[in-house]
Amino acid sequence: MTTTRFSISRLILCGCSYAVVLLMLLLPLVLIFTEALRQGVHAAVSALLEPDALSAMRLTAFVTVIVTVTNTLGGIAAAWCLTKYSFMGKRFLITLIELPISVSPVIAGLIWLLLFGQEGWWGNWLAAHNMQIAFAVPGIVLATLFVTFPYVTRTLMPYMEQQGRDAEEAAFLLGANFWQTLWQVTLPDARWALLSGILLTTARAIGEFGAVSVVSGHIPGVTETMPLHIETLYNGYQTVAAFSMAALLALCAMSTVLLRTIFEHSFRKQPS
Repeated sequence: MTTTRFSISRLILCGCSYAVVLLMLLLPLVLIFTEALRQGVHAAVSALLEPDALSAMRLTAFVTVIVTVTNTLGGIAAAWCLTKYSFMGKRFLITLIELPISVSPVIAGLIWLLLFGQEGWWGNWLAAHNMQIAFAVPGIVLATLFVTFPYVTRTLMPYMEQQGRDAEEAAFLLGANFWQTLWQVTLPDARWALLSGILLTTARAIGEFGAVSVVSGHIPGVTETMPLHIETLYNGYQTVAAFSMAALLALCAMSTVLLRTIFEHSFRKQPS
């Protein structure tokens, strides 16, 4: 009797889980692709080939590459520092690294405006030297760097803590320098975690809206990334074009999530 009740409860729980996934995840994706293809594939492709759309794609790719490379290097350094050494203020540093996850992206964008905007702390100095950060590409890069910084660090830290320092100390005793130890001893064991963090950073950078919306100025063809361009198209009643860009963005996001799942599955299959 107890086993039967447990089976029924399990079936109900699984059914509710699948229903939530269908309603909250799959159904919106189906609607996006349906609206994008409502007037046919030719109309969707034509919308993606518009100059402003191509500019948004190029800017998104440019920002994503810079942010991913920078935060990968910074994340590796931060994870190494936090897991291999003990020092005063370590907990505070971890809290600072996790801050972008808890702070609204809009607030992050406003912080950059406060620093680099025309009325900001350094606005007059930047204007005097003919430099522009807010409402320009550098501001978009800075805002995206801020909101995506924690991912590589937080995915690497558990694996580096699990490694300990024995193998690294042995490498140092055998004459290896810091870089040789990092690339040949530490990172190979944590490569799947590193790839997972890189993919999370990439996905977040591609789809970031809040912080970028504040600092970009929404200038079509100049400072509009793909998410911002979707908003501009939708507000301009260009529904097919907006959903076509949204479908492309969704494909990018699903691709990164799929790759991350494959990497994690490969890691779990490896013998310990």
